[in-house]
Amino acid sequence: MKFGPVPVETAEGCVLAHAIKLAETRLSKGHILTQGDLAAIEAAGMGHVVVARLDPGDLLEDAAASRLAAVIRHDHVRSSEAATGRVNLYATSDGVFVADSAVVDRLNRIDPAITLACLADHVPVCAGDMVATIKIIPLAVAPAPVEEACALLQAAPAFAVKPFRALRVTLVATLLPSLKTSVMDKTRRILEERLRPSASTLLGEMRVEHTTEAIAAAIRQAAPTSELIIVFGASAVADQDDVLPAGLRAAGGVVDYLGMPVDPGNLIVIGHLGDIPVIGAPGCARSPKENGFDWVLNRILVGEQPSAQEISGMGVGGLLMEIPSRPLPRERTTMPEDYALIDIVVLAAGQASRMGLSGHHKLLAEFDGVPLVRKTVETAIAASGSKVVVVTGHRSQEIAGSLAGLDVRIVENPAYADGMASSLKTGLDALGDQTSGLLVMLADMPAIVPDDLRRMLAAFAQSKGEAVVRASHAGKRGNPVILPRATFAAIRSLEGDVGARQVVESCGLAIIDVELGPAAHLDLDTPDAVLAAGGILKG
Repeated sequence: MKFGPVPVETAEGCVLAHAIKLAETRLSKGHILTQGDLAAIEAAGMGHVVVARLDPGDLLEDAAASRLAAVIRHDHVRSSEAATGRVNLYATSDGVFVADSAVVDRLNRIDPAITLACLADHVPVCAGDMVATIKIIPLAVAPAPVEEACALLQAAPAFAVKPFRALRVTLVATLLPSLKTSVMDKTRRILEERLRPSASTLLGEMRVEHTTEAIAAAIRQAAPTSELIIVFGASAVADQDDVLPAGLRAAGGVVDYLGMPVDPGNLIVIGHLGDIPVIGAPGCARSPKENGFDWVLNRILVGEQPSAQEISGMGVGGLLMEIPSRPLPRERTTMPEDYALIDIVVLAAGQASRMGLSGHHKLLAEFDGVPLVRKTVETAIAASGSKVVVVTGHRSQEIAGSLAGLDVRIVENPAYADGMASSLKTGLDALGDQTSGLLVMLADMPAIVPDDLRRMLAAFAQSKGEAVVRASHAGKRGNPVILPRATFAAIRSLEGDVGARQVVESCGLAIIDVELGPAAHLDLDTPDAVLAAGGILKG
């Protein structure tokens, strides 16, 4: 492939390197130029265009990405359609994502044009979560490295999702005068929550004295009906011969490993009784925060039995606890504990310039007898109990009038003609100090429904407010988008006709794409688009 500017008259059949906006159309990056395109470009006064000229056999970026995705073993994983050289891969079941870093590294070292990024090894995932992405960097790539990468992926699986198994679990808890009953009750509730994603059943809890003999008897009693036994000791394990590991051995079991290089979680006991895994839980497992117990439990719930070699290799990345010398970013230190506390801003200030000279405003077009802007705001209200702010500008009185009776706050952006950035900042300034994030909706997306927003809100809560959540379809980004509190400063620095996309791509936070179908891309800019979507032009 040869890349660079060429005279327009010689560019037929070349791949456009950068998008070009013309009077009547827009040619996107990656578009293969036709004679008609070249005539339109010349008419716009352009003498040269930046393109990629393909060599014989070269694969366009989408074709190369699709080839790689096709040979990946799709173990509980599905792939999107290729777009802009990218194929995203998603989990199809709840479970644990497992990756072979050696295979991923080998693939990424074949050629800089070919990249594969995925989640960390052994992280829990939910069905629908994005777990990996293939990206072809240039507009086209030679066939040889693609074939080499395909051969590698066929020979050795790079990753998979292991689905959770529903296990029958028994909890054994020991008693000491210093341990409050309320703490034990809370421990059971938290364990039940940890088991919920796998649909595992807590058969019951056995509370026994903190002695070797009592623990051994409880383990033997639990064994006939249990597929996993979890023991919470009333005091921390201090030695191989302490009561908890001693109790497991006295029951006829084996202590495979005591301790792990994960903090919190160091004081764990891992063993088995016959085919039944037994975990001596560390004290930190009484808390819902992630700790070494989760790393072991999730492996067992997908059918693995962690070996001593695996446990001893968990030190890199095993420091989970926040420490004074490694503070969290300032915005996150003030993050509300309720990660579902998200305010919604509906942007309804635009000038609708592409509606032509008819005078119709697209947001006043009626769908099932309801103005489009009201339909959008009602969707936002129905999705959650959050505050809904509507930013108006162009024809603000008419827009506000169409929202009469709705429980929303309407704020006018006097600088709406400056572009979307001013409306984003106006909406943000209208929010409270306690919000965890901002869900930004465009007012002209009639196909978005409350369940779409609820799925996005759930994904944001699951990320604990630390990720951008973005609507998508077929691997392509769309709208709405949820921006965490950590991005608010960046939003306030925006200028001109730019929206949330610039913040999303530069914030450095994880991005969770939620597949919403075609609704994520359907916004209405022209009279024809309104009519095609089933609207009636009004206003």
